Amino acid sequence: MTPPDAERATRRARQRATLRRPADPPAHSFPLRVYFEDTDAGGMAYYANYLRWAERARTEALRDAGLPHQQMLEQHNSILVVRRVDVEYWRPARLDDLLSVETRVLAVKGVTIALDQRMVLDGALLAAMRVDLACVDRDTLRPRRIPEPWRSVLGGIPAAPEL
Repeated sequence: MTPPDAERATRRARQRATLRRPADPPAHSFPLRVYFEDTDAGGMAYYANYLRWAERARTEALRDAGLPHQQMLEQHNSILVVRRVDVEYWRPARLDDLLSVETRVLAVKGVTIALDQRMVLDGALLAAMRVDLACVDRDTLRPRRIPEPWRSVLGGIPAAPEL
């Protein structure tokens, strides 16, 4: 292998390892139906919709934990923004499928939260993504330490082992 090919192979291996299912951290499950508006001309879910579904599931996971985005905004003038997303697609979702979007906290650090999100249909994995969120000041967009109680609640969820 030439050096650039070796680097690409190493990068791909790292990405695949990152997207492997974590060992048993608790997951928030968000049900989602695939509607006509979500599909392309072939009747399969358009790839970018998986990102919208993940956003919706993250929002509901925070809300179910008693930590809605609006509260962070009002009390701390802070917001969570997506810093990075790595997605791997295995099978397409199709019109009328009832999916489950599973969200797991992998790590909570100073200003970042790492998540594992998976789209699952009847136990079959359709897509997986590693999502890194950053907490920033709403006005300046400068990084800001994740405030309490978000830090304690999300950090108290057992993290998956490092891959």
